[in-house]
Amino acid sequence: EEKLYETVSTTIKRGGKVIIPAFAVGRSQEVMLALEEGIRKQKIPPVKIYLDGMIKEATAIHTTYPEYLNSDLRNQIFREGLNPFLADAFVQVDSPDLREKVIGGDPCVIITTSGMLNGGPVMEYLRTLGPDERNSLIFVGYQAEGTLGRRIQKGWREIPLGWRETIVINLEIATSDGFSGHSDRKQLMNYVAHLQPRPEKIFTIHGDENKTIDLASSIYKRHRIETHSPLNLETYRMI
Repeated sequence: EEKLYETVSTTIKRGGKVIIPAFAVGRSQEVMLALEEGIRKQKIPPVKIYLDGMIKEATAIHTTYPEYLNSDLRNQIFREGLNPFLADAFVQVDSPDLREKVIGGDPCVIITTSGMLNGGPVMEYLRTLGPDERNSLIFVGYQAEGTLGRRIQKGWREIPLGWRETIVINLEIATSDGFSGHSDRKQLMNYVAHLQPRPEKIFTIHGDENKTIDLASSIYKRHRIETHSPLNLETYRMI
């Protein structure tokens, strides 16, 4: 959160806009909560936070069923009468005209889909705001290999868009890792160590190939459990 606040504050002070590509379900709401608290506690300037894509629909579920949120949020909503998802700072972008006004308007924060820049409204913001070095792009989620998000993280500064157009990337690139919804390596190793009963086989999947292979190797070396890191389309019969 501190990394997020620092980048947002710096960008707003220099007159720029912050683009945050995020998954509509879960990640967007976590970022919304962090930004709302940052404004309320004066850790970031009181700017508008625009929501574009399917974020509003997903957030509506959180707003409708507050009893399923964590205890801190429930207390804040029921005892203090303050629902952070309904804060005045949040504005839904529900038309192309409003999107154009956001792009040409005052410094602000834009949370938009898709989270890995595979398409969606974020591409329009990137195309128009990318060339301006006053702006920032903050990654708050994992960028899979082969995605546009990963390429930009690696340092690409010219992104082909269609056959003839190229997006120029001059804005600041930042990554705020703390919002990941996944356990890290240490947590996964600790999880395996405490499994009872002890598993006969472990498959490491859903990650970069070199990372899943390395995790499988580490699990085998430490626990002598049979491990596999399957290739795409590889099949195992479980007996």
